[in-house]
Amino acid sequence: MINEDTAVVRPPVLRPGDTVLLVSPSGPTSPERVARGMELLIGWGLRPVPAPHAYARHGYLAGTDDLRAADLNAAFADPRVRGVICTRGGYGAQRIVDAIDMAAVRRDPKVVAGFSDITALQFALWRGARLAGVHGPGAAWRDERTPLRSAESLHAALMTTEPVSISALPSEDTFGVRVPGRATGTLLGGNLCLIAASIGTPDLPDLTGAVLLIEDVQEPPYKVDRMLTQLRRAGALDGLAGVAVGQFTDCGDGWDTTIVDVLTECLGDLGVPVLGGLPIGHGHGQLTVPFGTQATLDTNTRTLTVAPAVQ
Repeated sequence: MINEDTAVVRPPVLRPGDTVLLVSPSGPTSPERVARGMELLIGWGLRPVPAPHAYARHGYLAGTDDLRAADLNAAFADPRVRGVICTRGGYGAQRIVDAIDMAAVRRDPKVVAGFSDITALQFALWRGARLAGVHGPGAAWRDERTPLRSAESLHAALMTTEPVSISALPSEDTFGVRVPGRATGTLLGGNLCLIAASIGTPDLPDLTGAVLLIEDVQEPPYKVDRMLTQLRRAGALDGLAGVAVGQFTDCGDGWDTTIVDVLTECLGDLGVPVLGGLPIGHGHGQLTVPFGTQATLDTNTRTLTVAPAVQ
């Protein structure tokens, strides 16, 4: 629960001319994959600069732990860098979050954008600096998955101080997940796998009074059940204000039990409003939301409205 001693830190809004460092805290990528993302950022007037080891490769990681942590700490320590945009997710952020220089983060807060495995980084920055962030596409951009509306959504979250409002879409697989009501609280969460993997670490947030965001990709229904059951048994979902259900992409094919069945069963008796169908996650048309700021979830209007992460 947020109190006066743990006030949310909202970093400055990005402005044309600002330098943003492109970092790879998790899986490897390539200049070819990032070229389109750089083109978009330049079009917004920003100055994207790949971190020294942004294209490093060490097996399934974007370089060794030391190199990935060094890029993050360099970004947080450099006053010329005004934003940090992760290239992609994958795996590996949890391996380096304990090496982050939180004092540098607190001295000069900067907006950090990413999703998927980057949930682990957002959790660590929330724990260590109460830093609000941005849950949205990375710089390894693919127009076929993240079209114009996705770009516009990320731009708005990084470069304006307007609240973000996202409507549930009937075309989304999770649209049928719904428990009526209205909830207000800090929006926390992200990728369900990383939320569950944070149990027992210092980084799992206290979700009391929070609106929990969940999304995932390529997880069969029984694994989604297992993760939510683990969170419930660990007491992590006690005291939630509400649940915002994003995209569960490629999570139900070939199974008699649908992802809607599982989410409804695992979330339907928590006694809080639940809204599915939000285009947030790994699916087509992914939209961006702030992380760590006040949100209102309303199942009557089918909307999630979130205060900006930047100021």
